[in-house]
Amino acid sequence: MKKQQTGQPMNRVDGRLKVTGGAKYFADHQPADMQYAALVCSTISCGAIAGINATKALRAPGVVDVVSHLNAPPVPGYKKTTPGNKNGLQIFRDNRIYSNGQPVAIVVANTLERAVYAASLVEVQYNQETHYTNMEASMDKAFQNNRMKDYSRGEINAWQKAPVTHSAQYTIPLEVHNPMELAGIIAHWTTPDNLTLYAKTQGVKSVQETIQELFEIPEQNITVHSRFVGGAFGMALRVWPLEIATILAAKKIRKPVKLVITREQMFTLVGYRPNSSQKISMGATPDGKLTGITHEAVAITSPYEDFTEGIVAMTKFMYDCPNVNTRYQLVPLNMSTPIWMRGPGEATGSFALESAIDELSYKLKIDPLQLRILNHADTDPERNLPFSSKYLKEAYLIGAEKIGWSSRTLVPRSMQENGMLVGYGMSSGTFGAYRGKATVSAILKSDGTLTLQSAAADIGPGTATAMVQIAADVTGITPDKITFMLGESTFPYAPEQGGSATVSTVGSAVSDVCHALLKELANLAISQVPAFKQTTPELIIYEDGQLITADRQTKITHEALLQQQKLPEVKVTATSQGGDERKKYSMYSFSVHFAKVHVHPATGVVRIQHIVSVADAGAIVNTKTARSQMIGGVVGGIGMALTEEAILDHRFGRFINNNYADYHVPVNADTPPTDVYFVNKKDPHINPMGSKGLGEIALIGFAAAVSNAVFHATGIRVRDLPITPDKLLHIASTENATT
Repeated sequence: MKKQQTGQPMNRVDGRLKVTGGAKYFADHQPADMQYAALVCSTISCGAIAGINATKALRAPGVVDVVSHLNAPPVPGYKKTTPGNKNGLQIFRDNRIYSNGQPVAIVVANTLERAVYAASLVEVQYNQETHYTNMEASMDKAFQNNRMKDYSRGEINAWQKAPVTHSAQYTIPLEVHNPMELAGIIAHWTTPDNLTLYAKTQGVKSVQETIQELFEIPEQNITVHSRFVGGAFGMALRVWPLEIATILAAKKIRKPVKLVITREQMFTLVGYRPNSSQKISMGATPDGKLTGITHEAVAITSPYEDFTEGIVAMTKFMYDCPNVNTRYQLVPLNMSTPIWMRGPGEATGSFALESAIDELSYKLKIDPLQLRILNHADTDPERNLPFSSKYLKEAYLIGAEKIGWSSRTLVPRSMQENGMLVGYGMSSGTFGAYRGKATVSAILKSDGTLTLQSAAADIGPGTATAMVQIAADVTGITPDKITFMLGESTFPYAPEQGGSATVSTVGSAVSDVCHALLKELANLAISQVPAFKQTTPELIIYEDGQLITADRQTKITHEALLQQQKLPEVKVTATSQGGDERKKYSMYSFSVHFAKVHVHPATGVVRIQHIVSVADAGAIVNTKTARSQMIGGVVGGIGMALTEEAILDHRFGRFINNNYADYHVPVNADTPPTDVYFVNKKDPHINPMGSKGLGEIALIGFAAAVSNAVFHATGIRVRDLPITPDKLLHIASTENATT
């Protein structure tokens, strides 16, 4: 009997490589005669370059070139568009400056130190214009993007007629991608129309496609390597101007060029979670049934690109409410373009929605958990379809039991422990469960080893490990004989790793190709091995690397079968994608987060004491790496709730805390004991494994759970993240002065 591999806590197959330093990230590669690059970035936030004097830099030791709009090689793809037409920043196309920190030149030298020094010698003159970086002061510029139209069902603003209402504004600051691995790229034109890239990316095929469009060279002439990625969380979902600048520099000097940007440049060059303001208004009957929700959101974007995300998406279907309307607007500022950050817009929107429903619960004098259960949507009210699977109520009950919700009093500021105010809060999260298109090749060798290849990415969740487990379950081959290779553009197609869809998408292709491989082996055995001639592929048992007849009287190993036929290997390729399931069902993953906090009554310092997170994400492929994903989401959520905020000096449009010392990401001391639980029930419709996405829901909703717990502890509601001691003390003093 073969052992089930999925659902088990299997160690990462690449774990030893990572902890011993054997894993090579993009910056670890060293092509022959490699040169090093450093960026020169704009010191103004809006205007034009009047002149660039690179004389001193070019005379500095080891400097090879200084590339800017004055001398950069042409980018053929730029001809198809015009500057500022919502197609992204076209680096070195012209002299326009749209944001502070925009690259204006790239210096190349034979050492990193020489490149950095020479970059400081480049003199840039500007014609400065008025800039706008303050969203609150620029609301008159708000507009609606065509992709994000108003949504409504039932009566618009019906909440106003309800017996019990709540309406409030919630704001989230600009938050920045700050993984330990910095962004960058190595570019090498091996011939005038052959390009090799070592990239930090969440999708080698998407990089290949972007470069093909811009430089108009055959796709097969572009090779992208990205086996290991040191954290990305959304920042590596696109090709950034800094990467195009490096490619242009490499093309000009005809040598490989390596760029690794600085921590300061991470704040301006690789996207961020946009600053947003949301107004949530909701009404209910006295017994707690929602009658109307209005959700209005405004977020920032760049001057040259309309960036949108799902800020209002969760509100449309999360609760059983007959009247819902939403609006989402953008404010263009002199900033670089935002990008999806873990949990994307749903993390932003859930803070407002889940805080608002908590506030409504206190007005109704109904337990916040009970209010959510009372308004649970059994079917999707937005699409009027059944859910493919939904065990959210079960997740609620698991989390409530594990956190000790029953010991929570309803009245705020009524619980204390050791002189600390105690609060319990909870929230819900949800994100679409997707299945895209992917192709996987399977190569079974005559020594019994199986190699799978796909151009998938792994930004940390343990992609290869999950794929090995799926393959082991289908084939009956033990995991130690299976290798999953990824991160190479020469491998079969796989989409970017984003939107919590990799296991569903690539895992389905692994399942399909393994089934195809078994059929190939079965047909080989039936045609060549006498004992199998009277059977069919469907009746053969596959386990322990063997083919076994239904009566278990005859068996043959994969090695023996191939060796008998003098075959060094058998190779099969399969492409997999979903059918029309999404037309019949609404597919989402769900999460529930519970938090217990202590708040110091005199100083307002918040310390999270205990966290319970429960995921309803279908069948869990690897319980060990899935738990790590949930804890990672919690850590990000702690930052969102309590510490993270990028601060701009609007006089100059410049960040003032663009470093690890002043931009506060959570550390171990901020992270309390965290319990993770899974409903772990298969979704019968989404894919062969019954597995749904997990990475996003680990974060979505968490900030509201902390905010709600802080209110329960203190009776003070902070609607402007992050929740810091000064805000708690200021609101408390203001409320005391008012009373």
